[in-house]
Amino acid sequence: MGNAFISKVDDSAAAFYNPAGLGTVRAPHFHLSNLHMEVNKDWIDLGTGGKLTDAVSNFTKGFKVDGTRNLLKDHPGSFSHSRFQFAPNFTARYISIGYLYSNQTRGAFGTHAGAQYEYAKRTDHGPYVALNLSLFGGLFKIGATTTYLTRKEVFGESDINTAVDLQDTDFKKGSAFVFTTGAKLTLPVYALPTFAVKVNNTGSQKFSPSDGFGGAPDQIKESVDLGFSLTPQIGQTTRVHFEVNLKDATDEFADVDTSRKIGVGLELDLRRIFFLRLGYGDGFGSGGLGIRTRKLEFDLTTYAVDRTNSQFRGEEDRRFALSISSGW
Repeated sequence: MGNAFISKVDDSAAAFYNPAGLGTVRAPHFHLSNLHMEVNKDWIDLGTGGKLTDAVSNFTKGFKVDGTRNLLKDHPGSFSHSRFQFAPNFTARYISIGYLYSNQTRGAFGTHAGAQYEYAKRTDHGPYVALNLSLFGGLFKIGATTTYLTRKEVFGESDINTAVDLQDTDFKKGSAFVFTTGAKLTLPVYALPTFAVKVNNTGSQKFSPSDGFGGAPDQIKESVDLGFSLTPQIGQTTRVHFEVNLKDATDEFADVDTSRKIGVGLELDLRRIFFLRLGYGDGFGSGGLGIRTRKLEFDLTTYAVDRTNSQFRGEEDRRFALSISSGW
């Protein structure tokens, strides 16, 4: 949906997209196997190319800094991105409690003479609690999520033919209580027009450095996202959801063009079980399908981001994501 989701979100993802969305959770669930894996097109080409016997080792290399270097060294001009996330949780209307683990690895190797291997790795983990308060019969909802987030990250470059042996002092590591807050106002008229707002890192919390590492991670900027949506019923069991979001309405990331901060999403909801989604975000199209039952949630998505800093549709990085969550 082009990442346009802060008005619609009505499941465990509300803890991070907009905790006000917990007020529309339909049924409680306890999911231990909430897994998400995401890779880009270059990662797939690098990890699945060559002999079949190399596929297993190449797959695991893509989640490591030096392993990514090995995959890239014979493929100048490639950019590798991977993310693995695990977030078991208990979620019910008005509350969500869980634990987040996320591991991201990126690597790039240019084509110009003397190009270096550029790498980045970030690991986030920590418990979180999200709460929601619904007022005026649920027309107005507010919510907040508190995450005790521990972040460990490194950014650097090296010779493409030299093994990367990272030490603790190469990483920045620290912990902080990070707050996400949000609100939704739904008008009780046809198509349920909804206005939403989300504040990232409310209060501009800073990471406290951990001993033995190279300082604290950079502060997460406090930024504001805005959303508007319409959800008309077009049949007894079919709904259409249309949403537009403006990310970073306070312009904290001034070097990013405003056109890249607009996300537009469309979702076709069949019986609240099957979902077909289309979107536009960061200048590129996205799409996906989902299945949701009490015991199983499945989503398959493709989207793209622009790898340039300030251009519009400068350099497409196409990504593919698979999410599976099961429990009761």
